[in-house]
Amino acid sequence: MHQANFRQVVRLRGLLVGLLVAGLGLLLPGRVAAQPGPLQGLTRQFSQYARLHPYERLFLHLDRPLYLSGETAWFTVYAVGGPSLGPLALSSVAYVEVLDAGQQPVLQTQVALTNTRGQGTLTLPASLASGNYTVRAYTRWMQNEGPEAYFHQSITLLNTSVASGRPLAQDSTGPNVQFFPEGGTLVRGLRSRVAFQLTGLPGPGSSAQGQVLDEQGTTVATFSARRGGMGSFLLTPTTAGNRYTAILSHPRLPRPVVRRLPSVAENGYVLRVADSGPAQVTLTVQATPDQDQTVLLLVHARHQAALAQPLRLTSGSATLTLAKSQLPEGVSHFTLFTTAHQPLCDRLFFQRPRQRLALDARPDKSGYTPREKVRLQLTASSPTGTTTPPAALSVAVYRLDSLNADAPPTIDHYLGLTSELRGTVDNPAYYFTATGPEVAEATEDLLLTQGWSRFGWDAVFAPAPAPPAFLPEPYGPVVRAKLTRAGTDQPYPDLLTYLSVPGRLVRLYNARSNAAGIVQFETPDVFGSPTVVLQTDPRQDSTCQITLLSPFSARFAPLAAPPFALVPRFEQAYARRHLQTRVQALYANRQQLPYLAATPDSTPFYGRPGESYLLDRYTRFKVLEEVLREYVQEVAVRIRPDGFHLKVVDKLNSTVFTENPMVLLDGVPVFNMNKVMALNPLKIRRLDVIDSRYVHGGATYSGLVSLSTYEGNLEGFALDPRVLIQEYEGRQQQREFYSPRYETPQQKQSRRPDFRELLYWNPQVTTTTADGAGQTLEFYTGDQPGRYRVVVQGLAATGAAGSTSCTFEVAPNL
Repeated sequence: MHQANFRQVVRLRGLLVGLLVAGLGLLLPGRVAAQPGPLQGLTRQFSQYARLHPYERLFLHLDRPLYLSGETAWFTVYAVGGPSLGPLALSSVAYVEVLDAGQQPVLQTQVALTNTRGQGTLTLPASLASGNYTVRAYTRWMQNEGPEAYFHQSITLLNTSVASGRPLAQDSTGPNVQFFPEGGTLVRGLRSRVAFQLTGLPGPGSSAQGQVLDEQGTTVATFSARRGGMGSFLLTPTTAGNRYTAILSHPRLPRPVVRRLPSVAENGYVLRVADSGPAQVTLTVQATPDQDQTVLLLVHARHQAALAQPLRLTSGSATLTLAKSQLPEGVSHFTLFTTAHQPLCDRLFFQRPRQRLALDARPDKSGYTPREKVRLQLTASSPTGTTTPPAALSVAVYRLDSLNADAPPTIDHYLGLTSELRGTVDNPAYYFTATGPEVAEATEDLLLTQGWSRFGWDAVFAPAPAPPAFLPEPYGPVVRAKLTRAGTDQPYPDLLTYLSVPGRLVRLYNARSNAAGIVQFETPDVFGSPTVVLQTDPRQDSTCQITLLSPFSARFAPLAAPPFALVPRFEQAYARRHLQTRVQALYANRQQLPYLAATPDSTPFYGRPGESYLLDRYTRFKVLEEVLREYVQEVAVRIRPDGFHLKVVDKLNSTVFTENPMVLLDGVPVFNMNKVMALNPLKIRRLDVIDSRYVHGGATYSGLVSLSTYEGNLEGFALDPRVLIQEYEGRQQQREFYSPRYETPQQKQSRRPDFRELLYWNPQVTTTTADGAGQTLEFYTGDQPGRYRVVVQGLAATGAAGSTSCTFEVAPNL
């Protein structure tokens, strides 16, 4: 694709996807009132925003929760979006990073997304210290929402070579308590529920107790923490301002924690959303007398409106009862607006998803011996069991011990709940499976502690929609660079710039810089860590400075990996892992991590040339001028006072171009014809000629001459010193997971030890049968006895997500 059209095509692609997502939104139950006036304007502007800003999320299935330094982590990526969170083919690149406790990236990689799926590896450096790290993933398009929207997962890393069995100082920032008024604000005279969350303790915070004092020291409310150090209490403020103080105590705290509650507003609104039965939700609005008595309610989820209607307050109060069938599954937002579209209050409500992919994984036996075949039967079905939608699955089998006993996050819980929340959710499965009245209270606490929504309403109601800062990447990664005038930070706009990757595959990209000096190249063929060459035409500019920009996000969510310390009682487990790692490293097969065979398109970017010359078929000359004059009739050599000039014969118009053609050496533009003619033709394998005018992105060439060396490495050709030559991290090459097979007696009796922690990994399992028959996966156990966990994650084409887990035992040899 020509780069000049890139922005227009991407905008069109985003618009089309937005229209698709908006169309899917029509399937949501509920009602969006079609009334004239402020409500119609509210829904119209929100719908316009939703069409231009498709909702996108990523989920990573990591093969296990704990690794040793130097090991390889395997993962698969699911790209979803829209109101149903179904597979969304908006982006072709996922950015994956490993962050340390200080939010500094220690590992970064790009992963190709094909048909909404991707797979990759993270080779964890052996130099990393023991600790808890965070894996995060996002797309270029998701950067518009901010880092809170990225996928985050905590992993544990052990460096047994330097810290085996030695305790580390615990990383702790101390206790912290935050308070969150219902709807966003405390208002004088209005009864409101206030949630709180206690964090930073070395253990659960459910034993916390507290009281709220007014400015005279009188206790006006008491509270106690529940699940996860969260809880709530009712408070009716009597005075405005910062008047209330909370005192919280805990058995593990040396002294009580004293915190001010959020300031109390003199006037305003309070919004409450409560579960009022198995099938109903009750919404209550309260307002002070001087406020507008008509407000607008918008219920939305994943950038799609589910319900909108005006509310008329009577004596400062209004109540609305809704059927849960009107609301989206998962997390929905209740937002209250004035008739002038000013947001007033915001609340979250969670409804357990009814649409679920039911997965089942069953090994053929409950117990095995070392080096025995395991047959794992996988089945997928809808919640009703009537049909089995096509589903994409990923499967991991790893050894359970005291170090990695925690269950990994699952795709259904992430997409249904935690992807919409800002903080870390402890054991999200509880909110999906637990029963009893305490579950509703715990869910209410969790949603209230999210505070005011991160949704940016200013962008929704802007008079003219602003273009997104980050465009999607539907066809490959976009390489970005900044052009500045020499010696300054002043941007250099409207300058044609070239990017090339020297090699046997002739690839050249061009684009013009925008008003900010930013130039963008769509590069669907860049894999691995190639050297890229960026330059401008020195005949247009010889002073421009080029800076290659990192494709990774420079913003970080206020999340921290859990505190880490080596536990003395796990000393034997650390020692076993240390021994296992050393043995595996010593006896590992060097071919265990082969790269998947890639079949790149060898056709040059200009397609089939007008003429092509394999120079080995001709008498070889030592001077390029003789080669061109003797064999290449399409190129005329001219010598003028300033040196050599090349003129391509325009075959179509039977004339000769007056300007030099675009000359490439292994795909790199060379604008100095004297340097071109000084090339040693014995190093040139092939010469292609485009004998017509060639339009390439934002440039038009008076013909094209492409010279390819035998190795594709420029053969020592010295590029202009103003050219930027830099290594660039493209999309990673995929590796194939190695799992040894023990099919013969000789293989079973081999003396090579097999101490694998990860027995099996398959990121690309697909179920397509309509009868739910499923399929069988086969792998072999290793030499380590113990209990092994099977984890299966999956996403159906309908958007239904599911996961399952089971275990089996491997008995030691007698």
